[in-house]
Amino acid sequence: MDAATEGAEAVRTVFPIGGELTVGRLGFGTGGLVGPGYWGPRHDDPQRSVALLRRAVDRGVTLIDTADNYGPDVAEELVARALHPYPAGLVIATKGGVVRTGPDRWHIAGRPENLRAMCEASLRRLRTDTLDLYQLHRLDPEVPMADQLGALRELQEAGKIRHIGLDSVTADELTRAREITPIASVQNRYNLLDRAAEDVLELCEERGTAFLPWFPLGNGALTGDTGTALAAVAARHGATPGRIALAWLLHRSPVLLPTPGTGSPAHLDENLAAGRIALTERDLRELGELGAPG
Repeated sequence: MDAATEGAEAVRTVFPIGGELTVGRLGFGTGGLVGPGYWGPRHDDPQRSVALLRRAVDRGVTLIDTADNYGPDVAEELVARALHPYPAGLVIATKGGVVRTGPDRWHIAGRPENLRAMCEASLRRLRTDTLDLYQLHRLDPEVPMADQLGALRELQEAGKIRHIGLDSVTADELTRAREITPIASVQNRYNLLDRAAEDVLELCEERGTAFLPWFPLGNGALTGDTGTALAAVAARHGATPGRIALAWLLHRSPVLLPTPGTGSPAHLDENLAAGRIALTERDLRELGELGAPG
């Protein structure tokens, strides 16, 4: 047996968010369905995005990641248009706490009344009575954390949110948040070349908290031939660098749930094929040398 194929690492393919919402670890992110700067729709014909969402679910995706400010409103409305009534086992994760005012222009709005209004609006757009996973898109530094999470906990107690998550938090913030309410997920930037959130990932592993890495492909930086070990590993597997980068995330930790987004059916299929890659000990060693915490 060639050294490149020795010691292939198998990975767990599912994860129970909040201990109960079992999803496939490769999900689909809806950021790719909106225009540049997360403003407006990506396609003039919304049916193209509708078809892509249905294709993802047809190919086994059970986790859809979206947000109220993608568009704004556009992504959530597309999810409902494409997938409602939602099939059993499909988990919709959305986010609130950020107001978008233009392409790449946004501000944090974490006052309790804002969060309550945003949650209600997401419920209407997604045509559901309960949001499976509602993630606070950013902690508002002008509002006490207890007030922000308290508002989400009240919504949870009212049956409007099943599980609470956080986006872009430090390890200290996650630790303090857990003292206020159970946290089912974290969504921080993390990928093969950017591991600044390694300490947050470790906390998630300790508690079995889902970690949804955003920019899992480095905002496109990991999809081309980089001339590095990534390209070499990809060549050995007859795969694209992007597919290997996603496979590395699946191997890196059982709590990592990548949700890459795209507006292309071909790219969707390529991303989902990462789940069939069994990286070897040699692959993981070479890839591990490409990035380091911080």
